[in-house]
Amino acid sequence: MTGIANTANSKGAVIVGAGLAGSEAAWQVARRGVPCVLYEMRPGKTTPAHQTALFAELVCSNSLGSALPDRATGLLQEEMTRLESLVLTAARATRVEAGGALAVDRGAFAEFITEKIEAHPGITVIREEVTAIPEDRPTVLATGPLTSDTLCQDIIRVTGRETLAFYDAMAPVINADSIDMTICFKASRYDRGDSDEGDYINCPLDKDAYDRLVEALVSADKAPLRDFETDDPNFFEGCLPVEELARRGHRTLAFGPLRPVGLTDPRTDRWPYAVIQLRRDNLAGTLYNMVGFQTNLTYGEQKRVFRLIPGLGNADFFRLGQMHRNTFIKAPALLDSHLRLRSDPGVFIAGQLSGAEGYIGNVATGWLAGVNAARQIQKKSLVTLPLSTMSGALINYLVHSAPEDFQPMKANFGLLPRPDPPVKGKRERYGVMSARALEALEAVKRETWVDA
Repeated sequence: MTGIANTANSKGAVIVGAGLAGSEAAWQVARRGVPCVLYEMRPGKTTPAHQTALFAELVCSNSLGSALPDRATGLLQEEMTRLESLVLTAARATRVEAGGALAVDRGAFAEFITEKIEAHPGITVIREEVTAIPEDRPTVLATGPLTSDTLCQDIIRVTGRETLAFYDAMAPVINADSIDMTICFKASRYDRGDSDEGDYINCPLDKDAYDRLVEALVSADKAPLRDFETDDPNFFEGCLPVEELARRGHRTLAFGPLRPVGLTDPRTDRWPYAVIQLRRDNLAGTLYNMVGFQTNLTYGEQKRVFRLIPGLGNADFFRLGQMHRNTFIKAPALLDSHLRLRSDPGVFIAGQLSGAEGYIGNVATGWLAGVNAARQIQKKSLVTLPLSTMSGALINYLVHSAPEDFQPMKANFGLLPRPDPPVKGKRERYGVMSARALEALEAVKRETWVDA
């Protein structure tokens, strides 16, 4: 389609994109008694990263980050849970064992959200590509990192600014019955897991095996980059391909995703030289994700190189890794604290298109955009999340960073104001900051509470 005018739901809101942010936005609009239309182009038009037509399909990882209360993502998860996020409800209903992380069964998670959205009487789902910003107001654009070229061009036309882009990557997923458990062992780091036997399958490497793997990664053939006419891609530093990490130094992986700390091999009663962790990818435990092994190697090279890993010599890959484009706007120059375009306050931008990073960070933007779209229709004052909350700090970063060198940012305590008076000790300080954030969130809950 070439655009939308006078949609079937002209007295409500329009949401474009049914990923994490779009699904959350639609849910928050509808449960406030405001009708909305939710557009999703799949399955009519798909992307290189998606495999299904389900809403909120997770493509890079099945982990939503650490759930520990003194971790930034743990605080963000708790904030969204208290604000009655649909995505967090789905995550807890489809959780799989992953130590201190909140990981989900990808399929069950997406099915849960899709069923909830499609069953809600206030949400009209239209499976159709949107190629221009809808004329209806309010509209929430949540089309994600793979926003279509045609819609990107219309966003550029409206904002007068080029969108930015970098490359993001996905890790392979392995069939569990092809993992050699005579070599690998189950354990959680420092035994901080939900299961007595450990939530991760660990592939131990001695120095020789590690050296062979690094050398193979550095020399392996990479897949040609799509969507960008460049030989020097702009990688997202928070999700670098494993071969790129290997090229940055022989020991980089050993101090990064392959660090062995807290993982004792029961056969040696010692930490290995390096460890590759496999995290459960579904509730049945038949699929495992290679943690930290996002990659852009060719499919043939992935099979060759990754089967050098002890325990994966006969690995059967359910899904191989790949790299994809991640597009986002220059948020600090374009958005206000309610996530509206300053040039058109009826248009909200949410999710990765806004420059948000991390699954739950994207959910937070979807929640705020959805709540404010509903309140705009209801002629209520719009909500701003407190700066002392992790969700508010992330959105504050989006809208107040320096535009010229803006890059996405994941949740971290460095975004929050320091306690006054100062608190010594990082964990103690984070605990105080978390308690302060949740206390500040209570005012938002009272203002936006819905009996539904």
